[in-house]
Amino acid sequence: MARFGITRVARHTGLDDVGIPVWCAYTPNSRSIVIAQGKGLTDIDAKVSTVMEALERAVAGEPFVDRFRGSASGLRAMGYEIDRLDCLIAIHKPELGPDEETDWVAGIDLLTGEQIYIPFEAVVLDRTRDARYWMSSDGLASGNNLEEAIFHGVLERIERDAHVLWQVGAEADRYAGCVDPCGFQDRALNELVGKIEASGLALRLFDITSDIAIPCFTAMLGPGDSVLDPRHRHGGRDIRLVEVTGGTGAHPSPVRAAIRAVTEAAQSRLTYISGARDDISPATFTRSLPPLLRRAFKAVPGSPRPAPEHRPGDLAQMLQHVLEALRTKGIGSVIAVRLSEDTLPFSVVKVVIPALENPEGERARQLGTRALARAIGF
Repeated sequence: MARFGITRVARHTGLDDVGIPVWCAYTPNSRSIVIAQGKGLTDIDAKVSTVMEALERAVAGEPFVDRFRGSASGLRAMGYEIDRLDCLIAIHKPELGPDEETDWVAGIDLLTGEQIYIPFEAVVLDRTRDARYWMSSDGLASGNNLEEAIFHGVLERIERDAHVLWQVGAEADRYAGCVDPCGFQDRALNELVGKIEASGLALRLFDITSDIAIPCFTAMLGPGDSVLDPRHRHGGRDIRLVEVTGGTGAHPSPVRAAIRAVTEAAQSRLTYISGARDDISPATFTRSLPPLLRRAFKAVPGSPRPAPEHRPGDLAQMLQHVLEALRTKGIGSVIAVRLSEDTLPFSVVKVVIPALENPEGERARQLGTRALARAIGF
């Protein structure tokens, strides 16, 4: 860890009274955020989670990749497949011209197995530089090996896409997918729910699975129902935005996806309680909770939808299942760029899926065709 600037790993769990394990890792000279966080069902799970999060950001700040200087038209003339990734251009930045030179890196299109070049600035995470492309950890993932890192990166892109589609949909449709987490009849998930309820908090879990058909959930964690309901004689106080936190998760196994969402909501809560993340605006702590989020806690939970016919197998089988789900829906490319050295005992990749929606960020194009179609009810 010292090689990548991680100076300390700390347990944040005790700053809250929920008891879901959350840890953080500090990288003071990071090229993006200084503090990374991780969560899990146990302390060791959460500790590993935060260390991997910090490592992937450190690697992405100085990726170990070969760069090729050239223009889009030049690379095409040489027979290379390229994607200029216009969808990831940063706000107030011009698109890359066909004859304009920049640095390119080679990735693999996981749907075809073919090599494809994309701009280096679309994969690096170095906020000390002025880049043409939106810098984000979206699709940035790590694992014990390359396949595991790719799997996590692809799932994160599916998760973010599903969440955007859920947000732009009609309110009635948005909250109709509220499910009872205990309906999964899973011991680990039931224990998480028990901790949340014992602390006096309210939990709402929503099935936001998109047309990609990989199970995806988002969880909301907030004050108890009596506080969130303004009609209650002891309620009605001005709830702050930071008092309601969310988390999202995707996985071929619905239960795993739900667990990821709930634990991430708990992690987000501790992010605000600790107050140490350097990418949180002070205004976040003073903003009132929007009525739309308050109404989410009035949603009535129903039973989870029946489990899909597919039963998750080993890592290779799950990855192929997820890629086939993307291919079936006409997703054009799933690009993976390895950012880490072969000699490291872990792997870091950047996964880019241009056709899927991206989370909120400082991009020139906030929404893609999938979100626009959903917003207009197409």
